[in-house]
Amino acid sequence: MTSFKVKNMVCDRCKSVLKSELEKNGLRIAHIELGEVTFEESSNIEINKVREILDRNGFELVIGQKEQLITQIKKHLIVGLQDQSLNQNLSKYIVDKMNKDYSVLSKLFSAHEGITIEKYFIGLKIESVKELIQMGDRTFSEIAYQLGYNSSSHLARQFKSATGMSMGAYQKAREWNRKPLDQIV
Repeated sequence: MTSFKVKNMVCDRCKSVLKSELEKNGLRIAHIELGEVTFEESSNIEINKVREILDRNGFELVIGQKEQLITQIKKHLIVGLQDQSLNQNLSKYIVDKMNKDYSVLSKLFSAHEGITIEKYFIGLKIESVKELIQMGDRTFSEIAYQLGYNSSSHLARQFKSATGMSMGAYQKAREWNRKPLDQIV
């Protein structure tokens, strides 16, 4: 089996679109998960064809070891936030998922992305807060609790620092200026 790391694959819809597009082009998928596609052994894979399909759909093929590590870090953070399994210290979570020294991963991430892992994760949380506010079915306290904040006031300060407005003002403005998760950096 042949596997490729894929950048910008951040949700189940991304997996579905990519699977459909690859299969439509005659490639047989053995397994697909956030950030990675594994093809069946019998699939005749042309790297340029795969790259073209990925590019056409807003994804990128990850080639280098460093890029693969960055993509894996992002994938683990997105999954941990979405399934609420990231209920521990961020660095411990990354170490548990990656089985690598956090300081090495942190330096690599910062050098490559121009932002720390912590600030990237806060960006993910802020976009999740925007989505939850837009849905309108939770209080700010419930949103804070869902995203692992100890208090809604901590979330409120972080939200205002990141967006320049309070959560209440964001809710009232109804200008949902959300960023796709793959564009956070």
